[in-house]
Amino acid sequence: MASGFAPGKCILFGEHAVVYGHPAVAVAIDSGVRVKVGQSEEWTLEGIPFEPSKHPHISHILNTVFEYDGPPLKMEVKSGLFSAAGLGSSAALSNAIGAALQAHINPSQSLDPIALARMGHSAEAMAQKGRASPTDTATSALGGCIVVSGQQVEGTRHVFDAELETPEGLREWSINAVDLPDSLNEACLVIGFTGEMSSTGKMVEGVAKRLEEKPELQGEMDAIGRITSAGLTAMSAGSLEAVGMAMDACHEKLQLLGVSSPSLEALVEAARPHSLGAKLTGSGGGGCMIALAREPQRVAEAIEVAGGSPLISRLGAPGVRLLED
Repeated sequence: MASGFAPGKCILFGEHAVVYGHPAVAVAIDSGVRVKVGQSEEWTLEGIPFEPSKHPHISHILNTVFEYDGPPLKMEVKSGLFSAAGLGSSAALSNAIGAALQAHINPSQSLDPIALARMGHSAEAMAQKGRASPTDTATSALGGCIVVSGQQVEGTRHVFDAELETPEGLREWSINAVDLPDSLNEACLVIGFTGEMSSTGKMVEGVAKRLEEKPELQGEMDAIGRITSAGLTAMSAGSLEAVGMAMDACHEKLQLLGVSSPSLEALVEAARPHSLGAKLTGSGGGGCMIALAREPQRVAEAIEVAGGSPLISRLGAPGVRLLED
């Protein structure tokens, strides 16, 4: 069987502000999704009959991208990510199955991470009714540290551009990479899952409504943009302390936007005494928080005591790849 793996992601800086034109900074994490694909006598997913309507990402990649018309396939999916928690699980699934299918159909062809990122983005857009950012799929495919913005961001390396025709019109993004210095390897990310699922769409709508009611909150969006720039500078310089400070500052602004929650606050407060910085990650309202720590196990234990489920990861893991059985 052909086997593909794609990592999940965390947003370090820029959540919500990215909707209003500011850059977002994401990193790939060690945990992700593994997909195995092999020929079979009937179509199955996880050992049961495959129902395309229930799995739009997989169906899109099979039918629209690869236009597969070969023998039935058996597909096995194993995820190490919390679902609906802001870790990019659906993007990782799209990238992993794209890699596995390519290896099954064209075993001699090398993986193209950019092509897989575009493929995954198209699957996300189809599943989300024409609205999808390329952040998750690009970070999962490329790995490392990725910056997504409306234009190239100073101090980053341009990788590719993406666009999508949405119900609101054409949207365009610049996908850029940051080469992280070795000094950042002295610390790890600790992810804490609250156990509460979160809807990105609802959280984004809630922020838009608050901005209508209180236009002065737009200043907090601009502040997140400035913090993101400072965080990027700190990462490029390899300053863990400055990265942590930017994470703390970003969290304070997200609090003011009303996207934190009691469960997120409990995990952030539990992690901070042992961390360089801690904040919610993603849309908020539940989901996950992250902490940057030189002693990740200590932070993981603190998160667990506070009621969360921890994961430990490198700061910028490798991207999509094929695995040996």
